[in-house]
Amino acid sequence: MDNSQNKAKFSLDSLNPAGVCTLVTIIAIIGAFAGLATKNPLWILFFLLPTTIYEAIRTQEGASTKFSSILLLVILVLEIFLIIFNVNFDLAGFFGAEEKYIAGYTLPLGDIKIFGPLLLATLSTILIFRTRGKYTKWLSIIIAIGSLVAIYLINPYFFQEALKLIVNSLFDRFSF
Repeated sequence: MDNSQNKAKFSLDSLNPAGVCTLVTIIAIIGAFAGLATKNPLWILFFLLPTTIYEAIRTQEGASTKFSSILLLVILVLEIFLIIFNVNFDLAGFFGAEEKYIAGYTLPLGDIKIFGPLLLATLSTILIFRTRGKYTKWLSIIIAIGSLVAIYLINPYFFQEALKLIVNSLFDRFSF
């Protein structure tokens, strides 16, 4: 018998989504606690990678959902590089404005390192409402919460602004 026939074939479809989501949730929680304990955002950002990768894989083609989930992954990787290489760039000074209207949301500007997690939180919140699957929603919630932890660790003032932005978008969505 051919040895290749005996090997179990691995495919993404063979993964148990609930199990994977539970695992990446635990990984993200560990990253959040490690980041908060060390006051270093790299922990949560690195530990969000499995969640973001699985989100990009799981998200079905939609109006903008697949693109948004891939964009989440790209932004996360870029954010890790910005922090590792200590890149400082004032977006508010560059644009000559304290905030910018992006994808239907007004986002506060500042150092470029804060903008990545802010954009992650915004995009993942949008994905919560635009995706149909419960597991992609679950993953989006993990990314949104992890992004808020990263924002808090980078700049607590922007954490308040990001939280306000997400709460306002939730209120707008449900017309409170």
